[in-house]
Amino acid sequence: MGPASQKPIGSGFTRSSTAMEVIGRTELSGKTAIVTGGYSGIGIETTRALCNAGATVIVPARRPDIAKDVLKTVAGNHEVHQMDLADLKSVKAFAEEISSRGAIHILINNAGIMACPEGRVGPGWETQFGVNHLGHFALYLGLRDAVAKAGGARVVALSSTAHIRSDINWKDPHFNDTPYDKWEAYGQAKTANALFAVGVESRGTDDGIKAFSVHPGGIFTPLQRHLPDEEMVALGWKNADGSIPPMIEALFKTPEQGAATTVWAATSSQLNNVGGVYCEDVDVAQLANEDSKRWEHVRAWACDPDKADILWDMSVRMVNEA
Repeated sequence: MGPASQKPIGSGFTRSSTAMEVIGRTELSGKTAIVTGGYSGIGIETTRALCNAGATVIVPARRPDIAKDVLKTVAGNHEVHQMDLADLKSVKAFAEEISSRGAIHILINNAGIMACPEGRVGPGWETQFGVNHLGHFALYLGLRDAVAKAGGARVVALSSTAHIRSDINWKDPHFNDTPYDKWEAYGQAKTANALFAVGVESRGTDDGIKAFSVHPGGIFTPLQRHLPDEEMVALGWKNADGSIPPMIEALFKTPEQGAATTVWAATSSQLNNVGGVYCEDVDVAQLANEDSKRWEHVRAWACDPDKADILWDMSVRMVNEA
């Protein structure tokens, strides 16, 4: 755990591997998994792969009717429950209900929002930090005992290469005094997701809990719903006619490929002796150096155990005061 642990292990998979290829013949019968946002984008492909391996997958959803309808296309055991990451009462009610049922073997914090207009949730939290990090943090705290009961559970937090944009704004994480920048806010939230995994790993050793953060890759999903086409054109993600530039097409992944690193982190025996690390392209990511491109590798601030401890204590205070 920590920057020194950020070394690829040679998984044998590639950036083009799919979730189904990664999970292979893994047997998850009798196991319970939770996938937030498990009915959309890479989330539904994560749910599909886990169900295919025999797991019972619980999908908490802000819009349960829509989630149930979409998940009709997924074979296997899955169920949908009401939960809104922006509403801590909803999060705590879900966690209490699910914890009463027994052990949770896999928890995947997949849901998220990206580059949204400035807003506030909960007691005044900046929306992206509140939903992407604090909502999931409260969920984990509520499920902690059930996760510990599994005796070898995996916790996976969806981070992003966007963590490169920003460390945590330690003095003003909610942009109360800092001018709001939607990409800086998103980058901060994704750094928080990575540090969350470091924090879970360091606190879960006695119960066999392993935690990982993952960058799924660039994928066109509903995550881009707050980005108008003209902004995606300005970013170089699309051409003015709506087509995808060849370079972006080569860099971006399908949802099936995007879910692969998540599924690998959640199930692979290759990671039994590794934990608290940031993963990408179905392997442990390399620690960034001066030659790293802006869309690859992990920056030191996102895998720093000391920063993870500071964020953990800060998050506990925020959740308890909400």
